[in-house]
Amino acid sequence: MNVDVSTTTRPAARPESRGLAEAATAMFLVGTLAGVSGVIGDYPVYGGQALRYLLAAVILLAVARVAGLRFVRLTPRETALLATLSLTGLVIFNVCVIEATRHGGPALVGTILGTVPLALALFSGRPSRRLLGAAAVVVAGATVATGLGSGDLAGLLWSLGALSCEVCFSMLAIPLLPKLGAVRVSAYSVTLAVPMLAVAGLLVDGAAMVRVPTVPELAGLGYQSLIVTTVAFFLWYDALPRLGPGTAGLFAGLIPVGAIVTGAVLGLGAPSVPDLLGAALVVAGIVIGLSSAGSPAAGVRRPAVAGRPAAGEPRPPGAG
Repeated sequence: MNVDVSTTTRPAARPESRGLAEAATAMFLVGTLAGVSGVIGDYPVYGGQALRYLLAAVILLAVARVAGLRFVRLTPRETALLATLSLTGLVIFNVCVIEATRHGGPALVGTILGTVPLALALFSGRPSRRLLGAAAVVVAGATVATGLGSGDLAGLLWSLGALSCEVCFSMLAIPLLPKLGAVRVSAYSVTLAVPMLAVAGLLVDGAAMVRVPTVPELAGLGYQSLIVTTVAFFLWYDALPRLGPGTAGLFAGLIPVGAIVTGAVLGLGAPSVPDLLGAALVVAGIVIGLSSAGSPAAGVRRPAVAGRPAAGEPRPPGAG
């Protein structure tokens, strides 16, 4: 008797477990960005971000080629989604974070971004009460860990803009992932961000938008490009269709946790009691959310058939 293994319980658990690990790692890595941002604080912002995404684009396009992922012809709608994803989730997001930090400091924008789990839970369709409650606990933990700090109305508005862009970064990718897969969505979006940031840099800084970086600046930009962009983007976009935005969004609460750990490792300061309390609340919220009834992956990817990956999903070296 032939058995369709794609319908058995055991194979289905593997991508879910993989998605949990990927989402947690991706958001923790994004949190480490705060620890290295001071290293490149004196480098021209737009030029530095353009260089960051240029290096990431080269790496991701090379990975796509090695993996045998050919260029996919996009429909006008898909092209518009990808361009909007790059503009909002990468370019405008960076502008909002920069301006919010100037007006209110990193604490304010960090606190507002801590509400990402709740925002994604609300946008994920019909979230359960437990998932919404879990998102609220994660938000509370991120707020306690980050601290409200000080700021003005402009800083609050820029922070809300960053929050909107962070939601776009996930929600706009969902229709593209079944066809393109995580590698191509990451590669195409960062590639499109390069000319956008270059134009912004020319308008704001002119010829001074780029200069030869110092050794610490080069290390900081390299870390942003290789770890925060190349690795974290792929992990997040690979986890998103496996878990669904509501469940995956819970792990955004690990962003301040990553910042706390990075600060301690780099000697920027030992974690305080509110830091540790906030981290504990984040972990508790994630556990509550993952224990909610129902499958987390709410139909945002096409199911595998007879062991084949979903359409557009890359085959990493060594992957089954």
